[in-house]
Amino acid sequence: MNTFKVLIIAFLSVVLASCGHRKVSGESVATVRLDTVQLAGAGAVLQFPGRVVASDDASLSFKVAGTIARIYKDQGEHVQAGQLVAELDATDYKMQLAATEAEYARVKAEADRVIALYNEGAATASNYDKARFGLQQIEAKLKNHRDLVAYCKIYAPFSGAVQTRYFHEGENVAAGMPVISLVSSSNPEIEINLPASSYLRRTSFVSYSAQFDVLPGAVVPLKFFSVMPKANANQLYTMRLKIEGVVKGIAPGMSAWVSILAADSTSHVEVRVPTTALVEDKGQSFVYLYDGQSQTVRRCRVNVVRLHTDGTAVVDGALAPGHIIVSTGANHIKTGDRVTPLPPVSETNVGGLL
Repeated sequence: MNTFKVLIIAFLSVVLASCGHRKVSGESVATVRLDTVQLAGAGAVLQFPGRVVASDDASLSFKVAGTIARIYKDQGEHVQAGQLVAELDATDYKMQLAATEAEYARVKAEADRVIALYNEGAATASNYDKARFGLQQIEAKLKNHRDLVAYCKIYAPFSGAVQTRYFHEGENVAAGMPVISLVSSSNPEIEINLPASSYLRRTSFVSYSAQFDVLPGAVVPLKFFSVMPKANANQLYTMRLKIEGVVKGIAPGMSAWVSILAADSTSHVEVRVPTTALVEDKGQSFVYLYDGQSQTVRRCRVNVVRLHTDGTAVVDGALAPGHIIVSTGANHIKTGDRVTPLPPVSETNVGGLL
């Protein structure tokens, strides 16, 4: 009997200690319990295989024809937005520009002389108009030839990686012919295909989440981005979803399993949370959302609709089913704090005594 009491006291001590704070590299980190926001009403979970795709991809080409002088990046190499990727031999275009600049200097000097004489009343209106229009014409020609020289270079429109390199130095390319294929390396998206029956229910979709083989146990929240209004050759409708936040370890081409929570109506979504997750401040109710990547929390305002005797509350607001919130320890944290989640309670080893 004494041994049993000792075990109970030890268990209570561990629980009480876990609800406090611990120091990590001089920073106080609270230990909290997490819970998943559930839909309060009836709903169904739809699941589809998905694929990670780049948020941006582009086939880069020159606006003018010529011989490739240099390609600065090869397949797989990273580039920054605005970085020079490739350029043509611009010798011919530069010679053309030099001739136009000389012609511009001559025409401008003559035009300035005629305009000055006209202002003094020593030139006719016809000569004045001829000088003015001639100057506008050579200015347009000069700008065009300067643009041709500039078009001999390709700059990356966004940060990413070279997917494909189609040409090498010394080869001739026509205007508009793809030279390099670039894919974005930030903010990847997930693409899924919906059958017609699910496409018709799209207005009832409440929340989206994804799981990846490379991130075992992690549930990544998604946000709706777009859906094609026309079916593809397989009679499926392509939907794109954005990954919320920054998730490391995900790259275009990876497979995913997407879960969609569908409700009867999306006009007024109510969710269920533990009452211990609610924090009152100046007459308003809040919960703390947990970010698994940064292990930090942020406050989210909710409206309490009703309380249940089972220790849960029905709320509405910015919360969505699938969000992870702090259910225990919310009164001792603030937005931006780092927290350590308590491990889930084992049904066969309650208290971790074994």
